[in-house]
Amino acid sequence: MKRIVMMILGVMVISIGAFAKPQDDPIATAVLALPPGLRDAATVIKWKADFTYDTLRKGTNGLVCYDRSGMPEQQPVSIECTSMGNLDREAQNLKAESMGDKAKTQSALMDMEKNGTRAKPEYGSVWYHLAGADREHARMHMTIAMPGATTQSTGIPDKRVDNGVWLMNAGTTTAHLMTPGE
Repeated sequence: MKRIVMMILGVMVISIGAFAKPQDDPIATAVLALPPGLRDAATVIKWKADFTYDTLRKGTNGLVCYDRSGMPEQQPVSIECTSMGNLDREAQNLKAESMGDKAKTQSALMDMEKNGTRAKPEYGSVWYHLAGADREHARMHMTIAMPGATTQSTGIPDKRVDNGVWLMNAGTTTAHLMTPGE
C-alpha cells in the first residue's frame, strides 16, 4: 500500500511539473534587448528597491543588462542594456521614476541637470531598449549617448531627419543620437 501511495504521489508531482508554466529565466530575459552576438558576454543585474543591484551573471564585454518590467513608469515589458559605466545614471533614473509621476520624475532629473549632480553617461556608449505591452508587441530601440554634444560640436542636426542620425536633447547630459524610424 505504501508503495502504491508513493507511486501515485510521484506521478502527480511529475504531472504537475509537466503542465506548470515554466518561469522565465531572468538572465535570458534581461539580455533580450541586445543583438544575439553580444548576449552571452553581457553582465546581468537585478535592481533592488534601494537603487543598488545584485549581479546575476558577470560578463566580459562591458555591457550590462537588466529587466525594468513592472517598475514605475515602465511598460509591462521593459528591458535595457548599456555600458557598465552608465549604472550610476540608471540608478538616478530609477530613483526619480520611483515617484510614479512622469512630471515629478522629469522635474527631479532636470533639477539634477541644472545643479550639476546628474551623472553623465559614457560618451559614445550604447543604450539598447526593448519595451512594449508584451513580448510579441515590444519594439527595439537603440541610442548612443553623447553628453554635452551640440550641432555645433558634432555637425549632426538636432532636429529629426528621415535620412540619417540626429541629435536629441543637444547640449545636455541626456544628448544622444537617434536613428531614423526610432
